[in-house]
Amino acid sequence: MLLVLLFVCLGWHTRPGDAEVVDSFEETCPQFFFRETPPRIGLTPARPVRICQRYRNQYRYATMYDQANRIPIYSAYIYNPGKAKRPSTWMVEPQLVDLSLQPEMTPEGSLLQKSRATQAELEKSQAVLQDYKNLNDYNRGHLNPNSHQPDLDAKKSTFTLTNIVPQYIKLNGGSWNNYEQQTMQSNTQGCKETFAVVGAVPGNNYIAGGRVNKPSHLWSAACCYVDNNHIRSWAIIARNDKDAVEELTLGELEEELAELYQQNRVALFHSDCPRD
Repeated sequence: MLLVLLFVCLGWHTRPGDAEVVDSFEETCPQFFFRETPPRIGLTPARPVRICQRYRNQYRYATMYDQANRIPIYSAYIYNPGKAKRPSTWMVEPQLVDLSLQPEMTPEGSLLQKSRATQAELEKSQAVLQDYKNLNDYNRGHLNPNSHQPDLDAKKSTFTLTNIVPQYIKLNGGSWNNYEQQTMQSNTQGCKETFAVVGAVPGNNYIAGGRVNKPSHLWSAACCYVDNNHIRSWAIIARNDKDAVEELTLGELEEELAELYQQNRVALFHSDCPRD
């Protein structure tokens, strides 16, 4: 699989922005990354956007968004599950349409009614709800799941289409869901803070008439901080056409992603997070 990609290093910047769409995760919302260090995948999409996901005037998590494929490459967040009800309102990112628009996510209808943005401009900039209508075997899959967030506002913030990929429906409701609900709860016992990065590998197929990429793989990694002498990690990967996840060490996942992304090296967390 060939991806049209651009090189990224610490000093490289995306399109300018001073709110939700940002130049640098490190400068704007570093708190969602272990040791304030974002993933180093080496390459990013041809049209990459860094989003510090903001809702109700508060940053909730971070997303690297592939604007050309209209899917997130990864979302990074702190695992902090709560019992608030599951939201139902889907939102979009206004600043992907125009950087002068509001910095907070909002429902499609609200954006179109309250701004000068047009439906065509919105659809050009990102995925919209219509893209996920009438799908066979796939549905909307969260990278940052609402169940890993502490309260209703935090959960609502995960219902933005910039945090969503087309996911094989049996995987989404089966093995992947078991990992999100059961394995994460078990593995985080004793952790003072758990940093998660969940991502997608762009594939060769699309939904919505070629508008939205269907990932070939989904992956998830976590780094658990107990204290300065005790840090542990774990990871999984799944093909996006089967109901099965493979448990890996962090190092094994990074090696597999390096092959899938056709890179020499991938680093999902700061080097203090163990790879074995």
